[in-house]
Amino acid sequence: MITNSDNSSYSNNVCEVLNDLRKKVPLVQCITNYVTINDCANILLSYGASPAMCEAYDEVFDFTKISSALYINVGTLTKEQEEAAVLAAISAKVNNTPVVLDPVACAAIPRKNSIIKRILELGRVDVIKGNIGEIKFLAGDACEVRGVDSLDSGEGALESCIALAQKYNCVVAATGKDDFITDGNRSAIIQNGTEMLTKITGAGCMVGALCAATAGVYEDKLISTVCAILSMNLAGEEAYEMCRLPGSFRVKLIDCIYTLSEEKIKKEGRIIWQ
Repeated sequence: MITNSDNSSYSNNVCEVLNDLRKKVPLVQCITNYVTINDCANILLSYGASPAMCEAYDEVFDFTKISSALYINVGTLTKEQEEAAVLAAISAKVNNTPVVLDPVACAAIPRKNSIIKRILELGRVDVIKGNIGEIKFLAGDACEVRGVDSLDSGEGALESCIALAQKYNCVVAATGKDDFITDGNRSAIIQNGTEMLTKITGAGCMVGALCAATAGVYEDKLISTVCAILSMNLAGEEAYEMCRLPGSFRVKLIDCIYTLSEEKIKKEGRIIWQ
């Protein structure tokens, strides 16, 4: 059950986000990495959103204008993608389009940080979603990473999230064994999930795409981000109960996102509000 002794309204709102999303069917523009682009598109469709993998430099400014939200994932950026990501973020700022930034491998590849800095300085970012290692790195704290993967235990993760959220005036989410989400004032810790999510490629990217989908339909980005991450974790738990091999798990994960209900979120979500 959702732990919400003093924050029942927050938890009730989390349960409502999914219904809002499926009614509104947000158009989610994705500039994401080539390894997981198909996974992101499929999980968005199953969740109830409309994905658009629009990344051409000559198209992104205008497309961002008509989108419900923009998801930027810096995992495998080419030079054109890099410039397109910055231009799309600028368009989002001009056109009031919510943006989710996924700083993939920022702790391992220095070039990523110059791109992230440009996006934050020139454009708009509503949510920064990364693994614990990436978020701690962006906050200037010590972290343990291996390439795109976090090896960090999670100690001090919430403090890093709060510092980063206050610095950029946005919501920050760090995913790991526990997931930490904050807007710098309010915070939530999600204790759902399964280790099997670490055995498939793209789980983090799919979560980022879902965060963009919910951001596109709900004004409170803390609540929308909590809903997206909790949705992924609950679908992962259910998929793992059905099959415990990674290939089959990936297929079932998409199925379970499709069948996810508000009732399941309310009944099985484990959230600590702070």
